[in-house]
Amino acid sequence: MANSSDIKISPEARLSRRDILKRTALGAGAVALGATAGSRLFTPAIAAPPTKIRLAWTEVAACHSPLGFGVAKGIYAKHNVDVELFYQGASGQTLIQALATGKADAGAGLVGDWLKPLEQGFDVKLFVGSHGGCLRLLAPEASGIKTLADVKGKTISVAGLGTSPHLQFQVALAKAGVDVQNDITWKVVPFELVGEAVVKGEADAVAHLDPWAYSIQKQHGFNLIADSQTGYFDGRVCCVLGANGPFLSENKDAIRRLAEGNIELHEYTASHPDEVAAWYLENLKPAGLDLQSLTEIIGHLVTHNHPVGPELIDQVRRGAEDLKFVNVLDPATDPKDLAERVTINILA
Repeated sequence: MANSSDIKISPEARLSRRDILKRTALGAGAVALGATAGSRLFTPAIAAPPTKIRLAWTEVAACHSPLGFGVAKGIYAKHNVDVELFYQGASGQTLIQALATGKADAGAGLVGDWLKPLEQGFDVKLFVGSHGGCLRLLAPEASGIKTLADVKGKTISVAGLGTSPHLQFQVALAKAGVDVQNDITWKVVPFELVGEAVVKGEADAVAHLDPWAYSIQKQHGFNLIADSQTGYFDGRVCCVLGANGPFLSENKDAIRRLAEGNIELHEYTASHPDEVAAWYLENLKPAGLDLQSLTEIIGHLVTHNHPVGPELIDQVRRGAEDLKFVNVLDPATDPKDLAERVTINILA
């Protein structure tokens, strides 16, 4: 495990505990990871100095923990990129702001958060997927909700309209035949109180993201009605990485190496969720969660789902079709054309 003197993080992002997220030195990181992973990880021969890339992430989001693990364990460094993590906040809007203002060169975000800004001309290219399955729709037994169709006429608590949980389950419910405009009440409550709204009887179900959704499910014994890797979303990617247009044009090879590192670290996570969970617990200390819970959360993610090239285009196209279906994208937008325009086949 790298110590706090081994890694670096942008001054703008520095908050308590973030000094532990500084870059692991190339040699020390490779040795530390090699001791853990043995022959399972490929180590390319690299002579040129590493390219620095500021990568925006949401620090305590469970699905972003592999990114921090990848920095701390030297996986990105093996691919000759010096990744500096920038804490961009907990919403898609703050991710877009981080890239638009030049505070980050690339970032990880949910497909639903990327697409509307990209439709409007935001200068970012999506280049690799990370995982599926980080959003959950939950309901207590007493609600009578067993399926998506049962949510008709009910109230769902969310942290905000237009957030990824809201958009994702709008789509899932609409595909299940529910009129999400007239048959569902969406109750907006503060981020940390979405579960409490159900407990207090102010809502019948909750749509949220991990690890917070998992905590709500376990703490209150709620049933999992749907998530972002089952049913209609089976095989779909949740989060993808995008690169700022000007940075990409000047550093395409570095972004390619970032993508390769991202694929490697997520494949490693798929086989070793316990190791990533241990790093997550020690370094980020998410409130109310122990190692077993974090291992279950990270193991629940489909971290081997990291499309590139034509597969990424297809995933983005389907995401665009979904958002057009629930009237988020412009009626005139062609999902296939949009997907081809906003992605790059970085490994071609």
